[in-house]
Amino acid sequence: MNFFDVQDQARRSSRWLVVLYLLATVLIVAGVSLVAGTVLYDPYFSGQQFSLADFVQQQTPTLIGAAIITTLFIVGATLYKTAQLSAGGSQVAQQVGGTLVSPATTDPLRSRLRNVVEEMAIASGVPVPEIYVLERESGINAFAAGFTPGDTAIAVTRGALEMLDRDELQGVIGHEFSHILNGDMRLNIRLMGVLFGIMSLGLMGRMMLRGLRFSGSGSKRGKGVPVILILGLGLLILGAVGVFFARIIKAGVLRQREYLADASSVQFTRQSMGLANALKKIGGFEAGSLIRSTDPEEISHMLFGSGARFNGLFATHPPLTERIQALDPSFKESDYPHVSLRDRDNVTSIGDDAQRAGFAAATTRTGTQPTSISDSVGRPTGQHVAFAAHVRRSLPEMLYDAAHSSELSYLLVVALILDRSGRNLQRQLILTTERLGDQRTRLVRQFFDALQQMASEYRLPLLEIAFPALRQRPAQQLVYLIELTQRLIEVDGIIDLHEYCFYRVLSGNLRHSINPSQGVRPSSVGRKVVRDAAVDLLRIIAHYGHDDIGDGEAAFRAGLSQFGDWGDAYEYAAKQKLSTTELDQNLDRLIALNGAGREMLLDAVTRVVLHDKQLTVTEAELVRAICASLEIPLPPQIGVS
Repeated sequence: MNFFDVQDQARRSSRWLVVLYLLATVLIVAGVSLVAGTVLYDPYFSGQQFSLADFVQQQTPTLIGAAIITTLFIVGATLYKTAQLSAGGSQVAQQVGGTLVSPATTDPLRSRLRNVVEEMAIASGVPVPEIYVLERESGINAFAAGFTPGDTAIAVTRGALEMLDRDELQGVIGHEFSHILNGDMRLNIRLMGVLFGIMSLGLMGRMMLRGLRFSGSGSKRGKGVPVILILGLGLLILGAVGVFFARIIKAGVLRQREYLADASSVQFTRQSMGLANALKKIGGFEAGSLIRSTDPEEISHMLFGSGARFNGLFATHPPLTERIQALDPSFKESDYPHVSLRDRDNVTSIGDDAQRAGFAAATTRTGTQPTSISDSVGRPTGQHVAFAAHVRRSLPEMLYDAAHSSELSYLLVVALILDRSGRNLQRQLILTTERLGDQRTRLVRQFFDALQQMASEYRLPLLEIAFPALRQRPAQQLVYLIELTQRLIEVDGIIDLHEYCFYRVLSGNLRHSINPSQGVRPSSVGRKVVRDAAVDLLRIIAHYGHDDIGDGEAAFRAGLSQFGDWGDAYEYAAKQKLSTTELDQNLDRLIALNGAGREMLLDAVTRVVLHDKQLTVTEAELVRAICASLEIPLPPQIGVS
């Protein structure tokens, strides 16, 4: 399925979510008002038998008051939960008991998990997420949470860590990355806040009944007990209505996307049995996919498995057997293996990375060709994953270790920004010394020298690997790092596109990490402003990639042809210069594009860079930086020159 169509479908699902939330809220408010009015209604007050008109006339203040209070309660609960989740995916993982996996972990199980997640992230073209383990959960499950790829967290249960072999774990992680790439992740975290609001009345009803239970007996309980009992039962029933609507919303919005995520995982890993076997183990495992230490109802829509025993018409996930049969048509329910916690010591060896080294090396220079840039968006293949595994193993140990260190990753980023040509290196190092001191600058220089010996196409993946360690630093330091890197690339007053690419990817993802709930917000600009920004982008790409003005203009025109008739009004303007500030502004304006517009822009950019029939590493980095700015996950372009 086309990535841009899937993204637009996710946005439509978000709009439906709002409609369903409002409908559920209206029905719950009406029900609470009716319960309150019925409890307080006195049919003998007017000396008449019950009538609807008498009821409405007598209870109008009660009905209105109950409606206002209930609405405020539901909306307030939603806003409260949404504010709690504004810190992004890491906050969700911590709320359900997740323990952060240190980027520098040496535990074999956690190292295997980290390696799989890093490979999937590099293959997908997104920053490496923070990784959490739900230590108290013995069931096999996982989820991804966050507003943007820059603040994503992936969590797996202890059961998944212990009971799955590497292929099965890779299948599960591939499933979760599909949710990241397809826009489900942001929808899920918003859904979590919405569902809390409409289910909160049931929680309140249970609290009232529990309080009544322990309030004593006999006359000590007072005459208010019947009212409390009725209100508590009423709220409990209405809370059940909220849960019912929550399940309808989850089933209607997300259920089919689980099939899509399964299919995408198979595409990522280039084999279906890893994911199928993980699902089979859930079906035959005594703990299944159950989540016990937190309420699974609240997070079931985010999970790899259902997280509860509830199944049926309004289940959040398709039936397990159907999911398996989509991957392994010969499977029958009687084929579920009998797996127990005692079997965890018999899981396939976790040290199996070396077995894949030959396969990965054999596929690093084949597969995706430059002509398929647009088609590869959001659709990494097994070859991309193999390439990512090869990249991870090929990184110099000193640099790989630095990327996993909270202290050293900061300095590694500075080294990645420095001028590779060496023309401005001394001026940049002087500025670094002023800002970071002599000792840290010496480490930056060591990293820079090591980077000069490393293949250029490994630099951007190294930056992506460093993001989890960077996120462990205080927000003020991240802001300072963004400002320092901008100063470094502007030290000579000339834009180097290689440096700018890294700055844009770095600053965008760190800003999302600092303010996750803000996400990437489209600016309020007119159509002409957006078109001008797109044309400026094509100009600078054409100018940078061609020394000859005629060749540059031909490439520019090739890209402009994607825009239709309105593109004919623009000139090449070969001598036009843009600052990093103007480039940033143009990319920010292009965020206003919808899915079709972003696809058109990427096709235009592709035509410009491929006009000379080759894609250089720097051009590939620039394209990925543009895609990262627009939340378009572009896998690495394998085989660039």
